[in-house]
Amino acid sequence: MKKTVLLTVAAVALLAGYGAAFADTSPDQDLKTWHTYFDKKFPGVDLQEYSNGVYAIDKVSRDSWEAIEEFPPYEPMIEDGEAMWNKPFANGKTYASCFHGTPAVADKFPYWDLSRKMVISLPLAINECRKANGEKPLKYAKGPITRLLAYMAYESRGQVTDVKIPNKAAMAAYKDGRRYYFTRRGQLNFSCATCHVQNAGMHVRTDILSPALGHTTGWPVYRSKWGDLGTLHRRFKGCHKQMRAKPPKPQIAEMRNLEYFLTYMSNGIEYNGPSARK
Repeated sequence: MKKTVLLTVAAVALLAGYGAAFADTSPDQDLKTWHTYFDKKFPGVDLQEYSNGVYAIDKVSRDSWEAIEEFPPYEPMIEDGEAMWNKPFANGKTYASCFHGTPAVADKFPYWDLSRKMVISLPLAINECRKANGEKPLKYAKGPITRLLAYMAYESRGQVTDVKIPNKAAMAAYKDGRRYYFTRRGQLNFSCATCHVQNAGMHVRTDILSPALGHTTGWPVYRSKWGDLGTLHRRFKGCHKQMRAKPPKPQIAEMRNLEYFLTYMSNGIEYNGPSARK
């Protein structure tokens, strides 16, 4: 029993970024540690189940969620997104001209752009497509972009997360995202890992903290709290507010690097967006 406790404490110390534990580890080592930690914390949970967030670890919550998913609230929004995908821009082109003719591209994002030396997320690519075709960019947190993302996510279901880190510059972005994830901030002195690694599965009032593993696979998400779809970066912003820290703007470099790290840590898990959450 003592050995198990010590192993868990050591894993938490590593994953929560205390000291220099992560300084010389590779992404592959990080991913193995990530899997080992959550295997110990939630024994018997299949890797693919983590795409379902907290519903992978709590049966009561899962029963309610499965009932909601029988008539998903985001279904009409997928249809709206399909209409957006097919509607020509003023110049006659469509989104298909930017995404090799298919909306099923979730497994291609985020990626490291070798020429521009930056992380490209799917929402960023959507707005770059719009700008290239003479259209105004969409807001990143909510609204029309979530409809298009919902359709693209739906068409991408079953694709497997497979983020690549091709060079040193990309590695620097990955490490920047990793550092951000484990850095404490705000009046509560919390990090992302405080809730979703160290205290995953614990209750905060009536909510259960979801595990970090698989966190990027179900977006965009329809949250009952929002009454609408929101993007991953909208959730980043909300988490900062809950930590009583200054919320970052969606799609700034720091947040894209954070997404790059967190998505890498879901490598091997299938995409299943859009999804519904409490």
